[in-house]
Amino acid sequence: MEQWKLDRVRRELTVAGQRVHLTPNEYKLLATLVANAGRVLTHTQLLKEIWGDAAGAQPHYLRVYMAQLRQKLEAEPARPRHLITEPGVGYRLRL
Repeated sequence: MEQWKLDRVRRELTVAGQRVHLTPNEYKLLATLVANAGRVLTHTQLLKEIWGDAAGAQPHYLRVYMAQLRQKLEAEPARPRHLITEPGVGYRLRL
C-alpha cells in the first residue's frame, strides 16, 4: 500500500506525503472502513452510516464511491489490494 494517512481531526487524507481531496461522502466511507479495518461491513451498514435512512437500499451508491476511493488510494484500482469487495455482502479494508 502506498503510504497514506487519514487525519480525523483535519479530515484530510495524505498519500505518499501528498494531500488528496476527498468529498464528504468519500471521507465518511473511508473513515468508517478505517475504524473497522479487517472487518466486513455490509452494504446496509455502510449505507446507513454514510447516507442515513435517506439512502434506502441503493448499493450502487457504494460502488460509485468505492471506485472513486480506489482511484485515489490503490496503486492498481482495477485490482484493489486494500479496498476489498466481498461479493453479495459488502466491503472490507485490508491493511
